[in-house]
Amino acid sequence: MSLVSDSALRRALARARDGKALDVTEVTVLLHARGERLDALLEHASRVRDAGLRAVGREGIITYSRKVFIPLTRLCRDRCGYCTFATAPHKLPAPFLSPDEVLEIARQGAAMGCKEALFTLGDRPEDRWHQARSWLDAHGYDDTLSYVRAMAIRVLEETGLLPHLNPGVLTWRDLQRLKPVAPSMGMMLETTSRRLFEEKGEAHYGSPDKDPAVRLRVLEDAGRTNVPFTTGILIGIGETVEDRAESIFAIRRVAREYGGIQEVIVQNFRAKPDTAMRGLPDASLEELAATIAVARLVLGPRVRIQAPPNLVDSEYALMIRAGIDDWGGVSPLTPDHVNPERPWPQISLLEERTAESGFQLRERLTIYPEYVLAGEPWLDPRLFAHVAALADPVTGLARPDAELRGLPWQEPDGGFASAGRVDLHVEVDTSGRTHDRRDDFDHVYGDWTALRDRLTPASSTPTPSPTAPSEGEAAGGASDGASLTGAGAASVGTAEPGATGSAASASPGAGSVGGASLTGVGAVGGGTPGEVRRALRRAAADPGGLSDAEAVALLAAEGEALDELAAIADDLRRQAVGDEVTYVVNRNINFTNVCYTGCRFCAFAQRRTDADAYTLSLDQVADRAQEAWDAGATEVCMQGGIHPDLPGTAYFDLAKAVKERTPGMHVHAFSPMEVINGASRTDMSIQAWLEAAKEAGVDSLPGTAAEILDDDVRWVLTKGKLPAKEWVEVITTAHKVGIPTTSTMMYGHVDNHLHWVRHIKLIRSLQERTGGFSEFVLLPFVHTSAPIYLAGIARPGPTAQENRAVHALARILLHGAIKNIQCSWVKLRDDLCRQVLQGGVNDLGGTLMEETISRMAGSENGSYKTISELREMVEVTGRPVRQRTTEYGVPTGERLAASEASDGVCKSVRRVLPMA
Repeated sequence: MSLVSDSALRRALARARDGKALDVTEVTVLLHARGERLDALLEHASRVRDAGLRAVGREGIITYSRKVFIPLTRLCRDRCGYCTFATAPHKLPAPFLSPDEVLEIARQGAAMGCKEALFTLGDRPEDRWHQARSWLDAHGYDDTLSYVRAMAIRVLEETGLLPHLNPGVLTWRDLQRLKPVAPSMGMMLETTSRRLFEEKGEAHYGSPDKDPAVRLRVLEDAGRTNVPFTTGILIGIGETVEDRAESIFAIRRVAREYGGIQEVIVQNFRAKPDTAMRGLPDASLEELAATIAVARLVLGPRVRIQAPPNLVDSEYALMIRAGIDDWGGVSPLTPDHVNPERPWPQISLLEERTAESGFQLRERLTIYPEYVLAGEPWLDPRLFAHVAALADPVTGLARPDAELRGLPWQEPDGGFASAGRVDLHVEVDTSGRTHDRRDDFDHVYGDWTALRDRLTPASSTPTPSPTAPSEGEAAGGASDGASLTGAGAASVGTAEPGATGSAASASPGAGSVGGASLTGVGAVGGGTPGEVRRALRRAAADPGGLSDAEAVALLAAEGEALDELAAIADDLRRQAVGDEVTYVVNRNINFTNVCYTGCRFCAFAQRRTDADAYTLSLDQVADRAQEAWDAGATEVCMQGGIHPDLPGTAYFDLAKAVKERTPGMHVHAFSPMEVINGASRTDMSIQAWLEAAKEAGVDSLPGTAAEILDDDVRWVLTKGKLPAKEWVEVITTAHKVGIPTTSTMMYGHVDNHLHWVRHIKLIRSLQERTGGFSEFVLLPFVHTSAPIYLAGIARPGPTAQENRAVHALARILLHGAIKNIQCSWVKLRDDLCRQVLQGGVNDLGGTLMEETISRMAGSENGSYKTISELREMVEVTGRPVRQRTTEYGVPTGERLAASEASDGVCKSVRRVLPMA
């Protein structure tokens, strides 16, 4: 450990004493504190810890969890230099513990009063060991996580223990699958040092799951999914002191932005025989204490900090002075399989040592008290009863008198009971919303201040690439570490101002939105008149050959250049589909607006207790479909919030309800986010779920939830919606099983013109591969009541010039691939709809009958359009208007007559005009 000057230590300690914010440099200095300086550091950290405990009503209490350790498999695809847990198949009686073995451990633990079942296992062993793959196949499991999920359910049902899952690196979708079966999960960050991962001979070399960027992404995805998550750092494995500091700041960033880090473990390396790192010295306990104290100062009073009690020798008092408020899981039954040479202390001894330092030891559950008391969205409804059986309803801690018994794990009862403001679809046009924002506005979307930190303005103007991005680049962020907003943009994961080295470079995201939201969507591009003219010539001669730079230049077209762009697009429209302007008579049925996903652009989502919340019954859904059919509709479009009570099969029930009542109705239903939700809750593959949906009556999917297909933008727009690659997978799988979809783009918020271009080009590439898109729908951002606008982060939607330009550009870039370009009358004024109709657009969408989502966001264009109103809108263009089906066919004579009689809108939603 390098030395630092005493004066630097004194300055840093003074700042810590005074409660001032510390940067990475100062924290690195404090990590060197020893002797009297360490004593002072510990005193400052203790003060912060004590303030945090007082704030939550647990003054003088240090917690622990009574657990059993279930080593589900000791096989792993990684090769960490310090690990004795992972082994080879020939050293084990079987690749996995059997269900009987799992339950026997859990039952013994329950008999001894344990309440946590800690599932620990290696990362995806089937990817390395054929024995693991063969075992899973023989026992009917698709992968290790399917077995984890099944065993967690068995433990819940047969013992009452609460599973805490440590299966290693998890994807966003993995977290969706596992959240319903475990109140909490965890994975150690360990370190952000890339050197330890990339250099041969270092601790993490050859271990794909130890990539710091991958592990930071897991922490973020857990926060996005509202999973109470345990993480931590491991000191003494070859990292530098600076690495330690940066690792702590990286955890703080995630904890601030998402609020899901329930505890941080600060663990000291202990060398073990028969490992590559057996010759390294152990991290000293003074080092551990200094690191705990610094973590406490950086992470603050609200984050719970733990030191494993079996790794601190007898220095319990030192760790308490350093600022811990938790001893972690302690087992009266099973050994620490990761540190088998270090037995757990007896709980009675731990209680004595804690009392000697003036604290009371209290048992908690695997999910921390704050999350127990918060409930939704942190705790899945399927686990409510299991947690409530063990938790004190006042403190959220474990009940001393709790009875351990198994409880059924099942989908929540009901879910389709009519509830709340079910007439909102009508009243939103008259009385409107009850409030302009939810009561939990300040925290449900994550931390707004931390989100602004993501939007550090770019230091240089980005330059669009001359060629289209690959599908992977566009869907997952820029390739080769280049931000989509250009070189010089700050990393999404920059640890802190002034941070350098691994923490700043290790964060996922490959770049950031930079200053797009702060400097305006037009921040990228803004071509010169000469560049615009050259791009116009290229568009006329070779629409599909436009480079990114040329396309971005066209989005800056104004005046005569904009008129010329529109004319080029309209010529292409005429070639593709002729002069007809089409529309469909349809009805939107938003079956619930209860949702906890945390989309920052959405004003539709409500908590179940909010005044504007509602859920329709299946009969009400069928009734609305019947009303629409009687009014001549050929389509219902069904989408809803991600209601935590709805089982994954609820979507099938909705489709069946409509088909049973109106067999001839086309069911256009369920966004990719809803598909992922349904598949995750049923533990089905995307393909299997879509095939079941098709059998239930789903005819096509809306390609919504796309927003902008770049994760750097998506993670600003939304806390928890699906990543871009998941959207792509759902859509391409739907096309594969014969379900057509639309495609969409929501624009004009925190994005820029280059994002628009690359999004449209990605849509084209998918169409060329699958041919499954029926249309491309442009959706301008409606800002008025959008949380991200109210928080001062997004701009107020695109300008009229941008709307004209992007509709025209979509026609040009998609020429020869997608024939139908649709504008949204809900989001555009009638006069702007008329303008884009003369610039490449051929479709107006539907009569809708009940449009609630945009209306709740503040759109003032009504919740339906009659056929007469649509015709009037088009009349000025001189083009013919035609009613179509969802597939752009011609409705039957009976449907046309019915829609003509109703003017395309059912009576129950029509506004009654006052008498003159």
